[in-house]
Amino acid sequence: MITSKPRLLPALLVIALFAMAAQWILTTSLSAQETEVTTEAAAAAAEENAAAAGPVGGEKSLIDMYKAGGWAMYPLTLLSIGGFGLIVYNFMAVRPQPILNTEATQQIDEALSHLDVARAKTICQENPSPTTNIIEAGLNRVDVDNYDAEQVKEAIEESSSEELAGPFVLINYLSVVGSLSPMVGLLGTVSGMVKAFNVIEAEGAGSAQALAGNISEALITTATGMIIGIPAMFFFFFFKNRYGKVTSRIGRVVGDLQFTLNKAIKNRA
Repeated sequence: MITSKPRLLPALLVIALFAMAAQWILTTSLSAQETEVTTEAAAAAAEENAAAAGPVGGEKSLIDMYKAGGWAMYPLTLLSIGGFGLIVYNFMAVRPQPILNTEATQQIDEALSHLDVARAKTICQENPSPTTNIIEAGLNRVDVDNYDAEQVKEAIEESSSEELAGPFVLINYLSVVGSLSPMVGLLGTVSGMVKAFNVIEAEGAGSAQALAGNISEALITTATGMIIGIPAMFFFFFFKNRYGKVTSRIGRVVGDLQFTLNKAIKNRA
């Protein structure tokens, strides 16, 4: 028995070491599994919260984007309202009928063919338009007994420059809107980038949320300025060309009426 004890002790020590190692391996494995389960549960919870909160990223409403644009969105809003109003107004105003007033000019032509200048003036006063106002200015210098065609022509030219400049002013305002909108958007861009660099200076580049907000402000104002400016410039050239075609017809109409008046005066003589 005495000789067997030294042999039993190493065996018992080996068994004890194996048991401790097995216990440590089992404990480590269980701990790793618990950590993995906890991580998966946290990820699942995060996904559920994200699904409940709504889509993340660029999915923002127009109101959120408007708020993110900062102070520059207020003047851009005024420019957009002004541009839209000018477009609607010019669609109604820059048309052949309101400017040429064909029915009135036909009545004036008939009156002048009979050398009824007073009747022609009355028609002009009852049907105000750029064309009839120009004709009335010429008729005011008509003296049937002492007719001077040059004075009538000068009166028509003077009145034309005044009457035709008025409607074109509102067309030019579209050019102002188209030019100012991108500039205001660019100013908002500069403001947003200055804020972003101030955040980097104060907090470092690690403050991603603050940087994203400032950069978002810069990009939104730029895009808004372009969205307002591009249609405004398009409709500026559109209405400019349309108005040019209409005004070219005014010269022909007034010239025909002046020819009718000259012919009637010659026949009277």
